[in-house]
Amino acid sequence: MPLPRPSRDFMADTTALVVFFTVTGILNERFVAGMSWAEVATARTIGAPLMVLTARPYGMWRDWLLARTAATGMARALWDAAALMAFQVPIYVAIIWTGGATGAELWRGALGAAAIMLCLGRPYGLFLDWVRARFGLPPGGMAPMSPGG
Repeated sequence: MPLPRPSRDFMADTTALVVFFTVTGILNERFVAGMSWAEVATARTIGAPLMVLTARPYGMWRDWLLARTAATGMARALWDAAALMAFQVPIYVAIIWTGGATGAELWRGALGAAAIMLCLGRPYGLFLDWVRARFGLPPGGMAPMSPGG
């Protein structure tokens, strides 16, 4: 018997966020922010549970935003980037601050995350929709109670 819809939503959104942003977080922390490997490990250890807690709320936020914009093409890419920046950058800054980033590291990490979110907003949106499809779910941005939702 398949998982109920809310469980599949949670699992899909969590899987997508953890996989995608563990990789990009490590790259940003080490090579953009200049954090040591120990600081990166601490930040990722803190970040993993936070990603589990925030993945589904982010997925819901993105779906809500995209459903209201009815964006397609390039506009959808911009909305994906805006959704990701507004939701994830403040959380990311808290993660690296708790992980030990201070001063210039914190600013570089925040600016790096903002740049990454702008660049990766649409790729992550596509990845999220792809993961959701693997779980038998519709892509994001559908209005609540829409067909297939």
